Amino acid sequence: MSNWSEQEKQQFPDNLVTWYEDEKRELPWRENRDPYRVWVSEIMLQQTQVDTVIPYFERFMTLFPTMHIFAEAPEELILKAWEGLGYYSRVRNLQTAMKEVVELYDGIVPTDKETVLALKGVGPYTAGAILSIAYNQPEPAVDGNVYRVYSRLMEIEDDIAKAKTRKVFEKVVAETISQTNPGAFNQALMDLGATICTPKNPKCAACPVAQYCRSHASGTMLNFPVKTKKIKTKQRYLVTAIIQNNAGEILVQQRPETGLLANMWMFPSIEADKPFADLATSFKIGLDLPVYVNQESLGQVKHVFSHLKWEVETLTGIITTDEFKLPENYRFVSITAMKHLPFPVPYQKVWQLYLKTRSGMRDE
Repeated sequence: MSNWSEQEKQQFPDNLVTWYEDEKRELPWRENRDPYRVWVSEIMLQQTQVDTVIPYFERFMTLFPTMHIFAEAPEELILKAWEGLGYYSRVRNLQTAMKEVVELYDGIVPTDKETVLALKGVGPYTAGAILSIAYNQPEPAVDGNVYRVYSRLMEIEDDIAKAKTRKVFEKVVAETISQTNPGAFNQALMDLGATICTPKNPKCAACPVAQYCRSHASGTMLNFPVKTKKIKTKQRYLVTAIIQNNAGEILVQQRPETGLLANMWMFPSIEADKPFADLATSFKIGLDLPVYVNQESLGQVKHVFSHLKWEVETLTGIITTDEFKLPENYRFVSITAMKHLPFPVPYQKVWQLYLKTRSGMRDE
């Protein structure tokens, strides 16, 4: 696949690593090569910007400084620590995998690739990152940055939206990875893609490996990587309500153990494919509890998942009687206690809208 000469294959990794050692970003997970820290950071960085991850990682390491502490932590605590990062199955899978490492390998991450790949939530990229960064093994770690960098370097026209294309890129990375410092090499690719070889405005003049880049030579950088368009996300409409009892406590609901936002907490909601005509009536019928719901909406909250768009209409209400029993997945909590429950971002937005409205600062 590679259209490079043998000399280029030998020089390229040295040039890239030299640039990285001079220009690398100072990131908290790079302070050492502890496999636990490397693993946590790589899971956090999946589909999440570096600047967003930094404070989460630092707080996570304060709460769970070792793998053993994290493996034994209650799920609600780890979900709260992850609150706002989204894709919560990541942290659940991470804990499941680390429990296995603690139980089977005394908390030491295995150095065998197949064993690492067998751990829950660990794919080829994460395995390659752990093994190269923590254990200095020459394993490719192919992510979006690597797709972009290598497709431009070698003018690779394979569609990166297709699963089979990963093998193509893993092969060419394996052919050119640094054998002496593969961890620095893989991190250099990450930094190069994030700071120089960017999607829309690549800074080719500042690129330390531009001399090896076929698309730079032909001026076709923006043609790469080749990727078919994603399927359009689905629109869903929800009505939710901040409901209080006579003690001023807030009614919250825990989502099911499986599916989107599993086990997270939210305000009671009903869902539909289309906007509701009569919000308050529809909500009361859907909730089936003795609640008075205000007719006037506080406003809408919008949130986009990778495959789904939510538009959430926000109401307020009160429980009209104490003569009822809450369903198993509902509870009343104080505002103070609510702060310790893990809420997904859409419902954090709902709560902020409620607080803003209640304080009289709502935008007109």
